[in-house]
Amino acid sequence: MTSSPHVLIRPASAADFDDVARLTRDAYLAAGYFESAEHPYMQHLQDVASRAAVADVWVAEADGAVAGSVTVVTAGNPYADIARGDEVEFRMLAVDPAVQRGGIGRALVDAVVDHARSTEGICAVSLTSGTDMVRAHRLYETLGFDRVPERDWLVPGTDIRLLVFRLAL
Repeated sequence: MTSSPHVLIRPASAADFDDVARLTRDAYLAAGYFESAEHPYMQHLQDVASRAAVADVWVAEADGAVAGSVTVVTAGNPYADIARGDEVEFRMLAVDPAVQRGGIGRALVDAVVDHARSTEGICAVSLTSGTDMVRAHRLYETLGFDRVPERDWLVPGTDIRLLVFRLAL
């Protein structure tokens, strides 16, 4: 797919699923988004095989190891939360805490944007982020994403507000 001098972005294979589950769990727990890996949403995040069966799961490989992951979808996909018909949406972006702040997250987002630009009929990239994911917000803003507050939404059955960001291509 794409690569930088030290990062290769490629589709995840079944052999990567355990690494994706581990790094996603570790990233979300280290950031304090959840208290336990047993939380129902954490269980959902760690079920990489089910996700990969219906969505595109990509990994960032650095120095031969899976260091990050992202899920890429379009409108109508079971994993799409907010994508409109002319948008690519990415979800579940996670970077192994051991290598965070090393450009892995940026490389994954860049790969999503490159993919969207090369996909006919797509004119934007969208994503949802938790209100407490401030470091991620800064990354998205530095890459040109704008907040779209009128598309913010609540997780059904909760008072958890999710923020929408969008990059027009």
